[in-house]
Amino acid sequence: MHTADTTEPLAVHIQGLRKSYGNHEVLKGIDLQVKSGEVIAIIGKSGSGKSTLLRCINGLETFQHGSLGVQGQALVYHDPMAMRALRQQVGMIFQSFNLFPHLSVGKNIMLAPSLVKQLPASELHQRAQDLLAQVGLAEKFEAYPDQLSGGQQQRVAIARALAMAPSILLCDEITSALDPELVGEVLAVVESLAQKGMTLLMVTHEMNFARKVSDRVIFMHQGLVHEVGAPQELFSNPKTPELQQFLSSLH
Repeated sequence: MHTADTTEPLAVHIQGLRKSYGNHEVLKGIDLQVKSGEVIAIIGKSGSGKSTLLRCINGLETFQHGSLGVQGQALVYHDPMAMRALRQQVGMIFQSFNLFPHLSVGKNIMLAPSLVKQLPASELHQRAQDLLAQVGLAEKFEAYPDQLSGGQQQRVAIARALAMAPSILLCDEITSALDPELVGEVLAVVESLAQKGMTLLMVTHEMNFARKVSDRVIFMHQGLVHEVGAPQELFSNPKTPELQQFLSSLH
Protein backbone atom coordinates (compact mmCIF):
# COMPACT_ATOMS: atom_id res chain seq x y z
CA MET A 1 0.00 0.00 0.00
CA HIS A 2 1.56 3.27 -1.13
CA THR A 3 -1.43 5.48 -0.45
CA ALA A 4 0.27 7.25 2.48
CA ASP A 5 2.92 8.77 0.19
CA THR A 6 0.38 10.76 -1.77
CA THR A 7 -1.55 12.15 1.19
CA GLU A 8 1.37 13.21 3.35
CA PRO A 9 2.76 16.55 2.16
CA LEU A 10 6.39 16.59 1.16
CA ALA A 11 8.66 17.93 3.90
CA VAL A 12 10.30 20.23 1.34
CA HIS A 13 9.10 20.94 -2.18
CA ILE A 14 11.21 23.21 -4.37
CA GLN A 15 10.58 24.06 -8.00
CA GLY A 16 12.56 26.31 -10.32
CA LEU A 17 14.24 28.13 -7.44
CA ARG A 18 16.44 31.01 -8.52
CA LYS A 19 18.35 33.35 -6.23
CA SER A 20 20.63 36.24 -7.16
CA TYR A 21 22.75 38.74 -5.28
CA GLY A 22 22.72 41.70 -7.66
CA ASN A 23 23.87 40.37 -11.03
CA HIS A 24 25.34 37.22 -9.53
CA GLU A 25 22.96 34.28 -9.82
CA VAL A 26 23.76 31.80 -7.04
CA LEU A 27 20.89 29.34 -7.51
CA LYS A 28 20.02 28.79 -11.17
CA GLY A 29 16.82 26.77 -11.05
CA ILE A 30 16.74 24.19 -8.26
CA ASP A 31 14.17 21.38 -8.23
CA LEU A 32 14.12 19.26 -5.09
CA GLN A 33 11.58 17.15 -3.27
CA VAL A 34 12.28 15.78 0.19
CA LYS A 35 9.99 13.26 1.83
CA SER A 36 9.23 13.32 5.53
CA GLY A 37 11.91 11.44 7.47
CA GLU A 38 14.41 11.55 4.62
CA VAL A 39 18.07 12.35 5.29
CA ILE A 40 19.70 14.37 2.52
CA ALA A 41 23.41 15.18 2.30
CA ILE A 42 24.31 18.15 0.10
CA ILE A 43 27.85 18.16 -1.23
CA GLY A 44 29.81 20.29 -3.67
CA LYS A 45 32.54 22.88 -3.95
CA SER A 46 32.47 26.21 -2.10
CA GLY A 47 30.29 28.67 -3.99
CA SER A 48 28.07 26.02 -5.55
CA GLY A 49 25.01 27.38 -3.70
CA LYS A 50 24.67 24.77 -0.94
CA SER A 51 24.36 27.14 2.04
CA THR A 52 22.19 29.56 0.10
CA LEU A 53 19.76 26.74 -0.64
CA LEU A 54 19.45 25.90 3.08
CA ARG A 55 19.00 29.56 3.97
CA CYS A 56 16.18 29.84 1.43
CA ILE A 57 14.40 26.84 2.97
CA ASN A 58 14.22 28.46 6.41
CA GLY A 59 13.43 31.92 5.08
CA LEU A 60 16.74 33.59 5.95
CA GLU A 61 17.24 34.41 2.27
CA THR A 62 14.61 35.65 -0.15
CA PHE A 63 14.59 34.11 -3.61
CA GLN A 64 13.48 35.78 -6.85
CA HIS A 65 11.85 33.00 -8.87
CA GLY A 66 10.29 29.60 -8.34
CA SER A 67 8.40 28.12 -5.44
CA LEU A 68 9.35 26.64 -2.11
CA GLY A 69 7.00 24.79 0.23
CA VAL A 70 7.59 23.29 3.67
CA GLN A 71 5.19 20.63 4.99
CA GLY A 72 2.69 21.59 2.32
CA GLN A 73 2.80 25.33 3.16
CA ALA A 74 4.20 27.74 0.59
CA LEU A 75 6.81 30.20 1.81
CA VAL A 76 5.31 33.70 2.07
CA TYR A 77 7.88 36.36 2.94
CA HIS A 78 5.52 39.30 3.43
CA ASP A 79 3.39 37.44 5.99
CA PRO A 80 5.13 37.61 9.40
CA MET A 81 2.74 35.04 10.93
CA ALA A 82 3.46 32.55 8.16
CA MET A 83 7.20 33.12 8.51
CA ARG A 84 7.05 32.58 12.27
CA ALA A 85 5.12 29.36 11.74
CA LEU A 86 7.72 28.24 9.18
CA ARG A 87 10.64 28.95 11.51
CA GLN A 88 9.02 26.79 14.17
CA GLN A 89 8.86 23.94 11.64
CA VAL A 90 12.41 24.34 10.41
CA GLY A 91 15.39 24.27 12.78
CA MET A 92 18.81 25.37 11.57
CA ILE A 93 22.30 24.81 12.93
CA PHE A 94 25.23 26.78 11.61
CA GLN A 95 28.98 26.40 11.35
CA SER A 96 29.42 28.84 14.24
CA PHE A 97 27.58 27.80 17.36
CA ASN A 98 25.90 31.18 17.97
CA LEU A 99 25.13 30.44 21.63
CA PHE A 100 24.37 33.40 23.88
CA PRO A 101 27.54 33.71 26.02
CA HIS A 102 25.79 35.42 28.96
CA LEU A 103 23.21 32.61 29.34
CA SER A 104 23.76 29.19 30.85
CA VAL A 105 23.45 26.16 28.58
CA GLY A 106 20.00 25.39 29.98
CA LYS A 107 18.80 28.97 29.45
CA ASN A 108 20.16 28.95 25.87
CA ILE A 109 17.93 25.97 25.14
CA MET A 110 14.88 27.34 26.98
CA LEU A 111 14.98 30.83 25.46
CA ALA A 112 13.14 30.36 22.14
CA PRO A 113 10.38 28.07 23.45
CA SER A 114 9.85 30.38 26.43
CA LEU A 115 9.21 33.29 24.02
CA VAL A 116 7.03 31.38 21.60
CA LYS A 117 5.34 28.44 23.25
CA GLN A 118 4.01 29.91 26.52
CA LEU A 119 4.80 26.76 28.51
CA PRO A 120 5.15 26.68 32.30
CA ALA A 121 8.74 27.12 33.53
CA SER A 122 8.89 23.60 34.98
CA GLU A 123 7.99 22.10 31.61
CA LEU A 124 10.57 24.24 29.77
CA HIS A 125 13.20 23.21 32.30
CA GLN A 126 12.37 19.52 31.96
CA ARG A 127 12.40 19.71 28.16
CA ALA A 128 15.82 21.40 28.18
CA GLN A 129 17.12 18.69 30.54
CA ASP A 130 15.78 15.96 28.27
CA LEU A 131 17.34 17.53 25.18
CA LEU A 132 20.71 17.93 26.89
CA ALA A 133 20.58 14.26 27.86
CA GLN A 134 19.76 13.43 24.26
CA VAL A 135 22.96 15.14 23.04
CA GLY A 136 25.02 13.61 25.84
CA LEU A 137 25.41 16.72 27.99
CA ALA A 138 22.95 16.11 30.84
CA GLU A 139 25.41 17.43 33.44
CA LYS A 140 26.05 20.76 31.65
CA PHE A 141 22.72 22.49 32.34
CA GLU A 142 24.24 25.23 34.52
CA ALA A 143 27.51 25.58 32.58
CA TYR A 144 28.22 28.60 30.37
CA PRO A 145 29.21 28.27 26.70
CA ASP A 146 32.82 29.40 27.29
CA GLN A 147 33.30 26.47 29.68
CA LEU A 148 32.56 23.99 26.89
CA SER A 149 34.61 22.59 24.02
CA GLY A 150 33.56 23.44 20.47
CA GLY A 151 32.01 20.01 20.05
CA GLN A 152 30.00 20.44 23.24
CA GLN A 153 28.87 23.91 22.17
CA GLN A 154 27.71 22.57 18.83
CA ARG A 155 25.77 19.78 20.57
CA VAL A 156 24.09 22.44 22.75
CA ALA A 157 23.24 24.32 19.52
CA ILE A 158 21.58 21.13 18.21
CA ALA A 159 19.61 20.78 21.46
CA ARG A 160 18.58 24.43 21.16
CA ALA A 161 17.31 23.89 17.60
CA LEU A 162 15.38 20.80 18.74
CA ALA A 163 13.76 22.75 21.60
CA MET A 164 11.25 24.23 19.15
CA ALA A 165 10.30 20.67 18.09
CA PRO A 166 10.94 21.34 14.39
CA SER A 167 9.86 18.80 11.81
CA ILE A 168 12.90 19.55 9.63
CA LEU A 169 16.48 20.21 10.68
CA LEU A 170 18.96 22.03 8.42
CA CYS A 171 22.66 21.58 9.20
CA ASP A 172 25.09 23.90 7.43
CA GLU A 173 28.66 22.57 7.66
CA ILE A 174 28.16 22.08 11.39
CA THR A 175 31.50 20.32 11.91
CA SER A 176 33.78 22.45 9.73
CA ALA A 177 34.75 24.86 12.53
CA LEU A 178 35.62 22.01 14.92
CA ASP A 179 38.94 20.39 15.71
CA PRO A 180 39.07 16.99 13.99
CA GLU A 181 38.88 15.04 17.24
CA LEU A 182 35.55 16.74 18.12
CA VAL A 183 33.77 16.09 14.82
CA GLY A 184 32.68 12.55 15.73
CA GLU A 185 30.72 13.49 18.84
CA VAL A 186 28.61 16.00 16.89
CA LEU A 187 28.00 13.65 13.96
CA ALA A 188 26.95 10.91 16.40
CA VAL A 189 24.14 13.18 17.64
CA VAL A 190 23.03 13.91 14.07
CA GLU A 191 23.08 10.20 13.27
CA SER A 192 20.87 9.45 16.29
CA LEU A 193 18.37 12.06 15.04
CA ALA A 194 18.39 10.42 11.61
CA GLN A 195 17.67 7.06 13.19
CA LYS A 196 14.72 8.58 15.07
CA GLY A 197 13.17 9.63 11.76
CA MET A 198 14.01 13.36 11.71
CA THR A 199 13.90 14.99 8.28
CA LEU A 200 17.47 16.26 7.79
CA LEU A 201 19.18 18.33 5.12
CA MET A 202 22.90 18.58 5.74
CA VAL A 203 25.53 20.48 3.85
CA THR A 204 28.66 18.54 4.72
CA HIS A 205 32.29 17.84 3.83
CA GLU A 206 32.20 14.57 5.74
CA MET A 207 31.80 12.10 2.89
CA ASN A 208 32.02 8.99 5.06
CA PHE A 209 29.23 10.36 7.20
CA ALA A 210 27.15 11.25 4.14
CA ARG A 211 27.66 7.72 2.83
CA LYS A 212 26.68 6.14 6.13
CA VAL A 213 23.70 8.22 7.22
CA SER A 214 21.97 9.80 4.21
CA ASP A 215 19.20 8.33 2.08
CA ARG A 216 20.16 10.52 -0.85
CA VAL A 217 23.15 12.65 -1.73
CA ILE A 218 22.77 15.82 -3.76
CA PHE A 219 25.81 17.11 -5.62
CA MET A 220 25.52 20.82 -6.37
CA HIS A 221 27.64 22.46 -9.02
CA GLN A 222 27.50 26.11 -10.12
CA GLY A 223 24.06 26.75 -8.64
CA LEU A 224 22.35 23.62 -9.92
CA VAL A 225 21.54 20.17 -8.62
CA HIS A 226 24.01 18.40 -10.85
CA GLU A 227 23.60 14.81 -9.67
CA VAL A 228 21.33 13.07 -7.16
CA GLY A 229 21.34 9.49 -5.97
CA ALA A 230 21.65 6.99 -3.18
CA PRO A 231 25.06 7.42 -1.47
CA GLN A 232 26.45 4.05 -2.61
CA GLU A 233 25.51 4.79 -6.20
CA LEU A 234 26.70 8.39 -6.24
CA PHE A 235 30.06 7.83 -4.54
CA SER A 236 31.03 4.61 -6.28
CA ASN A 237 29.58 5.41 -9.69
CA PRO A 238 29.58 9.19 -10.36
CA LYS A 239 28.02 9.81 -13.75
CA THR A 240 29.35 13.29 -14.55
CA PRO A 241 32.94 14.49 -14.93
CA GLU A 242 32.20 17.31 -12.44
CA LEU A 243 31.29 14.88 -9.67
CA GLN A 244 34.19 12.56 -10.56
CA GLN A 245 36.54 15.52 -10.29
CA PHE A 246 34.99 16.71 -7.00
CA LEU A 247 35.29 13.29 -5.38
CA SER A 248 38.86 12.76 -6.55
CA SER A 249 39.84 16.18 -5.16
CA LEU A 250 38.87 14.99 -1.66
CA HIS A 251 41.44 12.23 -1.37
